[in-house]
Amino acid sequence: MKLQLALDLVNIEGAIEVVKQVEPYVDIVEIGTPIVINEGLHAVKALKNAFPNMTVLADLKIMDAGGYEVMKASEAGADIVTILGVAEDASITGAVEEAKKQGKQILVDMIAVKNLAERAAQVDALGVDYICVHTGYDLQAVGQNSFEDLLTLKSVVKNAKIAVAGGIKLGTLPEVIAAGPDLVIVGGGITGQDDMSAVASEMQQLIKQG
Repeated sequence: MKLQLALDLVNIEGAIEVVKQVEPYVDIVEIGTPIVINEGLHAVKALKNAFPNMTVLADLKIMDAGGYEVMKASEAGADIVTILGVAEDASITGAVEEAKKQGKQILVDMIAVKNLAERAAQVDALGVDYICVHTGYDLQAVGQNSFEDLLTLKSVVKNAKIAVAGGIKLGTLPEVIAAGPDLVIVGGGITGQDDMSAVASEMQQLIKQG
């Protein structure tokens, strides 16, 4: 089980400062969609240059032109690129083919997918590396989380690794770990804390014990 840090509400300089504090405790650093929108793919490049041994995920949430967008993210240094589960199969297949060519990985974000079990099984057959259940920011605001969806995913996915994201904090992490995902994605549960290093360290310890 790995821990991914999601960086959303910072600029490039801020992202590098955060990663400096938590680098020993996180396995993957995500350059979130808001940063990509604000700063462009050079945010990915800057982080990879600053931390060349760190696995970097570019959260592009690709919806179309999968192969091309994965190629551009790979050029910028991304190790993992995200595409949406609601995208066409052809887009996901294109993303997977390009990622394999570049030696990279694809994470499919199932945000807003309605028929989760059916779509997850379909996506799993397309050769993706990760499938992620994700309660988005707007649904977190009304108290929803991804824990039940995580169990649904585990029941149907046979090949891909399983990731979970959306509002996970230190207090809810044991419940997530008990469900046994391969990747736990945490944003504000780390970046919104006064002592980011201490929280990230505690989360990593819990994950290793799990």
